[in-house]
Amino acid sequence: MIAAFRVKLTLRNVVYDVYLMPCKFIETQIHVMLRRILFTLTFFISFHAFSQTSAGKSDPDAKKILDKVSSAFKNYKSVIAKFTLKIENSAGKTQGVKSGVVNMKGGKYQIKVSDQEIYSDGANIWTYDKSANEVQITKLDESSGMITPQKLFTNFYDKDFLYKLNGLGKEGTKTVQEIELTPVDKTKPFFKVLLNVDKVNNQIVSTRVFEKNGNRYIYSVTGMQTNGSLPDQLFVFNKSSHPGVEVVDLR
Repeated sequence: MIAAFRVKLTLRNVVYDVYLMPCKFIETQIHVMLRRILFTLTFFISFHAFSQTSAGKSDPDAKKILDKVSSAFKNYKSVIAKFTLKIENSAGKTQGVKSGVVNMKGGKYQIKVSDQEIYSDGANIWTYDKSANEVQITKLDESSGMITPQKLFTNFYDKDFLYKLNGLGKEGTKTVQEIELTPVDKTKPFFKVLLNVDKVNNQIVSTRVFEKNGNRYIYSVTGMQTNGSLPDQLFVFNKSSHPGVEVVDLR
């Protein structure tokens, strides 16, 4: 199974498999990644290229920042993040823009975009396709390495990526620290992720995922609320709210 945090987008009759590592998502990070997971870089105030400390090792300055992101996220009881997703082709031309929201609490999450919804109660995953009025149910397999929103905000980077600090930049009014991540597993469909972290509050602001086929997925978080009250039923697909839905149980 491909990453649990996947959304299918159809733009101009082309179907894209989009990995929400946000980003971040993360944020995609990514974030994917999640993340904040989402954006377009404005301009760098300064650019100081830090190379990896040695072949196969990551930059310790980048790790300090990522550790702060992970620590801050772990202190949240819940997160509600609104995001936008922009898809560009290899020429930099925008192929489409989508917006959505992700809700997270503990190991549970819910993601909603215009044409798809994903629910997970920490044990199962429901992927609902609105156009087909179909929901697929699968088990959440922690051993498969699938990316979840929570992983994008915690310490996923230690095992899955090499990373280096590129320097400081500006995104809107925020001063951000740009971190470049490259996957250890070279069979991944993407070869690079650029992660922007707010220097003040250690939150992921945006994520840019570069795929080997030339496509780029740009995630920008447009709003975030933390420590709100989210009921457990929010993370379970409600069949009664979707009349006539076809259920495909793959568990």
